[in-house]
Amino acid sequence: MFFDYNNLVENLRVKLIALFHKYYLPRWMVFIFDGFTILITFYIAYLLRFNFEVNDFSFLIAFHQGIIVTCTYAFFSLIFRSFSGLIRHTTIIDIGYVMVFTGCSMALLLILSIISRNYYWNPVLIVPYSIILIHYVLITLILIFVRITIKTIYQIVTVSYIKKKKIFIYGAGAMGVIVKRVVQSDVKGDLEIAGFFDRKKDLHGRKINGIPVYSPENLNSKFIKKKGIESLIFAIKKIIPTEKSEIIKRALDLGMEVLDVPNVDTWLNGQFQVRQLQKVKLTELLGREPIELNMERIGQGLKNKVILVTGAAGSIGSEIVRQLTRFPVKHLVLMDQAETPMFHLENEIRGLKKSFQQNFILADITNLDKLESIFQEFHPEIVFHAAAYKHVPMMENNPHEAVRVNVGGTHNITALSIKFNVSKFVMISTDKAVNPTNIMGASKRICEMIVQLKAQQNANTTQFVVTRFGNVLGSNGSVIPIFTKQIEEGGPITVTHPEITRYFMTIPEACQLVLEAGFMGKGDEIFVFDMGKPVKIDDLARQMIRLSGLVPDEDIKIEYSGLRPGEKMFEELLADKENSIPTHHPKIMIAKVNKIENKAMLMQIQTLISNIYTFSKEEVVSWIKDLVPEYKAEKNAESPEGSDKRKLKINSILKRTIKNI
Repeated sequence: MFFDYNNLVENLRVKLIALFHKYYLPRWMVFIFDGFTILITFYIAYLLRFNFEVNDFSFLIAFHQGIIVTCTYAFFSLIFRSFSGLIRHTTIIDIGYVMVFTGCSMALLLILSIISRNYYWNPVLIVPYSIILIHYVLITLILIFVRITIKTIYQIVTVSYIKKKKIFIYGAGAMGVIVKRVVQSDVKGDLEIAGFFDRKKDLHGRKINGIPVYSPENLNSKFIKKKGIESLIFAIKKIIPTEKSEIIKRALDLGMEVLDVPNVDTWLNGQFQVRQLQKVKLTELLGREPIELNMERIGQGLKNKVILVTGAAGSIGSEIVRQLTRFPVKHLVLMDQAETPMFHLENEIRGLKKSFQQNFILADITNLDKLESIFQEFHPEIVFHAAAYKHVPMMENNPHEAVRVNVGGTHNITALSIKFNVSKFVMISTDKAVNPTNIMGASKRICEMIVQLKAQQNANTTQFVVTRFGNVLGSNGSVIPIFTKQIEEGGPITVTHPEITRYFMTIPEACQLVLEAGFMGKGDEIFVFDMGKPVKIDDLARQMIRLSGLVPDEDIKIEYSGLRPGEKMFEELLADKENSIPTHHPKIMIAKVNKIENKAMLMQIQTLISNIYTFSKEEVVSWIKDLVPEYKAEKNAESPEGSDKRKLKINSILKRTIKNI
């Protein structure tokens, strides 16, 4: 009968794999095995020393000495825990523990033997030096050999079933070497290191522990295809953000997966593990330099202050709150009308266990009586006004609510800030307020005008500051979470236009600049932020698909739906008639806006807010157009006859209001 050797080997391998996956030696069993091996090896050392002549030594003394030696080795094994690691995953560190505990045991036995000889102690304690040394060499080699053998068998029977993914490590410094060592020691992993990329020219063409180092210039389709590289791991922290962004984009365009090593302070028990590798964040694609804050000035401005944050549970508001918790504030009064987000914010902030007082209040900024009771109770010294409706399409269909909440809420908060002598008021505005083409942007421009008018009042002592910036990555309802959800659902991703662009910042970056600008301002300023280069939304969608490990237009389709009502192709940070003045912070500028001369505007705004639901949708849009001449409404235009009727209605209401006053 023909003997099928290959089939036998395959069956044996399968059984060994099942055995390895199902069982592993408990630590106590490894400890007992090591102890038994130490004892047997000691008697072998005795036999080797006396050339297997058993009559040349006392077996009884050798027996008792074997017990002493075993106990000594067991003691140091417990101290260094040389038995605690899984033998199948033995590393250099585990081998080191074996050598240390056997070395310490040998040293103690030699010292004990020397002392016993000099002081004529019991002969049992006098172990011949040669036997101690022979035993040390034997037991060290045997324990290491057993561990390496088991690991090798495990690798042979299991690794062949794992298809390795070839990776390159960007950065051949200390961090890169750590990543290399950890990846190579992960026998269950599917990563195989094919080389390093590093900017240092003196490393190019050399090898680090057998791994070649290449220039980043080799990151091209020809090289990647030749080497069969599938992933790139960033193992370098000191790199210019713009450079890192370019490398990430290049790798993604080549169809590679890009991974990042987390910060050292997040490593498990101070040690990096392969499972901690994470996909690069979308924010890395912006290539933004880290913000440098004047922490001393901000800290002095916030020290022992009572601070009110409206819209505290929103994307921007909640990050402002997180930034504020870094400073020695006295009391945070956090207000929002959204119950569930406020619940989560309260749990987060209370979990920080900070010493300042905290109050979480459910309130609507359009409810003047409620707001006044809050100001009356807490007397805030600083107000960050982040509450607003912000979704462009929703506000296009609901202009009454845009006016009621955005304009009316700002009017209420500013009025109470003056009444209760708030020292500083910081309003969060948007680039959509510049030459607005939608209701939301126009309503925020009116809010800016309200703040400007309040700042110019003679009796005012509050420093009113406006901060204006663009889109923030990951905010509620922004394109990022929408695209993420569409990718998770298998597509398609909906982009309004292939050429549409937007400015983007990260939420922490925007809120840090809000704090910096807030305490830079002296009152009646509109600060605009350096948003970097505008980003094509189409490019952003494609990069997000690649970050998910998919291929644009193949795995996930991109569909163009056309611009929505009120949506711009390009956003602006300054209006046509505005210029900017630089400040000491390179990312913050002051917009030179025209001074508002219409002192009666506040009365008109207040009156129309109070009677907002007496106007039709078209009348509200036309009224906004009157207040913001640069607003370019694309629909809901009012006829000349309707405009005349609306003006008569407004004048009638104004006269009645003034008469009642």
